[in-house]
Amino acid sequence: MDIKNVTKEYSNGEITVVWQSAKCIHSGNCVRNLSSVFKPQNQPWIQMNNAGTDEIIEAVHKCPSGALSIK
Repeated sequence: MDIKNVTKEYSNGEITVVWQSAKCIHSGNCVRNLSSVFKPQNQPWIQMNNAGTDEIIEAVHKCPSGALSIK
């Protein structure tokens, strides 16, 4: 597996957040906008149960690179 192009999915039962490492520019917007969910020091780094679905969607939509998306 190419470590520079990893895709991971995280779900809360309502939505799934998709993270694509190759697109990530590490702007930190996700952490600044919703630090209860986006915790880069933890495993898994996206903790979907720490906020409501609407809050998560709003934070994901602020990702400038498109590395985070909703499905």
